[in-house]
Amino acid sequence: MSSHDPQHDLEKASTTPGLPLSLGIGPLIEKADVEHHPRALDVRSLLICALCMGLAAVVAPVARLLMLLIGLITNLVFYGRVSGDLVSPAGSPLGVWIVVVPVIGSVIVGLMARYGAKAIRGHGIPEAMEQILTNDSRIPVRMTFLKPLSAAVAIGTGGPFGAEGPIIATGGALGSLLGQLIHVSAHERKTLLAAGAAAGMTAIFGTPFSAILLAIELLVFEFRPRSFIPIALAALTAIWLRPWLFGVAPVFAAPILPAASQTALIGYALEGLVMGVLAVGIARSTYLIEDLFEKLPLHWMWWPAIGGLMVGLVGLVSPHTMGVGYDNIERILSGTFLGTALLVFCVLKFLSWSIALGSGTSGGTLAPIFTIGGGLGVLIGQGLNATGLIVDLRMAGLVGMAACFAGASRALFASILFALEITGQFSPLLPLIAGCVTAFLVSAFLMRTTIMTEKLARRGTHVPSDYVASVGAKADKA
Repeated sequence: MSSHDPQHDLEKASTTPGLPLSLGIGPLIEKADVEHHPRALDVRSLLICALCMGLAAVVAPVARLLMLLIGLITNLVFYGRVSGDLVSPAGSPLGVWIVVVPVIGSVIVGLMARYGAKAIRGHGIPEAMEQILTNDSRIPVRMTFLKPLSAAVAIGTGGPFGAEGPIIATGGALGSLLGQLIHVSAHERKTLLAAGAAAGMTAIFGTPFSAILLAIELLVFEFRPRSFIPIALAALTAIWLRPWLFGVAPVFAAPILPAASQTALIGYALEGLVMGVLAVGIARSTYLIEDLFEKLPLHWMWWPAIGGLMVGLVGLVSPHTMGVGYDNIERILSGTFLGTALLVFCVLKFLSWSIALGSGTSGGTLAPIFTIGGGLGVLIGQGLNATGLIVDLRMAGLVGMAACFAGASRALFASILFALEITGQFSPLLPLIAGCVTAFLVSAFLMRTTIMTEKLARRGTHVPSDYVASVGAKADKA
């Protein structure tokens, strides 16, 4: 095409972002969907921001309802009373009958998966990622209702999961539903999905900054204003509503942590190296268990019942492994849960959680990984102290929590900020950076995928690892 084409003259080509190598390359750049004079936000962005804030105003109460439902089921089946308070099954008077309760709950989840939606199986985030990457962020409407209900049944009957994964998935499903009811582009629908997920995590934990980063690192796979501004406003709306829904008390009671010395920072970096190896082991073990279930001569509907049986048997030995287990995280962060008792608890919690998750039931991964990682972090800290490299065991537990999740999920910045937000302190910042970065480094070298992406990779879905815009300007205006 001639450079004198009136539609593509030199003046127009030279205003295209980038430096044309020749006079005739301007039209090619335009055909590649490169935007002229790119704007950070436009009028359309304001509409998406408003939709995300309205979405968060719905997701936050849904998160509260999910927690109430989990508490109600737990109280009914383990204590025979009507209450929405979140309690541990550890004090149940059922005795040996405690083994039966998770089995019954798992059978119900299996039936819901078979006759409702198979996608309710798992911990929610990989399923949301798959819909973003392969289905233009279109999540089936029935998932909006079946995912939180199945998770409430699984966790309420003793499943060793956190509620954050299901509510992240539910918030994402609500965002996707909104994006299907109104005319938006695929990218805008993805932003709505991620905003709903961030609002759900913020409502549960009260950690808006880490929720924003988790949405960026695991869902939208890009860092630009048209994505993170609406997500940030959704998280801000959820945290504004949270005191009326959940109260002002933090989810975890964290102690005051001292600033780390230069020598201690070396210890936390070494802890991160070990946690990176352990995080890879945790991720691979969960999928190994899932592979073993695939070989069973039973319909997959019955697999959760086998996982539920393991949950009950382990719970008979260690009742604190059952349920959401936020109280376990508090005990670990207190620095008083130590030694052999902590090691046994971590092993049993991992067995219960990994087998239940591998069986295909419904539940979250964040709280179990934080619990196991925190416990192992304290144990590593005890080992470092024995060598003369002194670290604070409470800080070691916090670093273990964040480093384990950073290594398992590769959500590096979300892991660091989550630990900072739940403590409300800045003294752990350098230890967290040291531990999480080294854990990420080891994990990235030892395992190509993560606990979030291995399932997608097996299905042939490519998951981005760089945070760049995946669509052009025209897709935003579609």
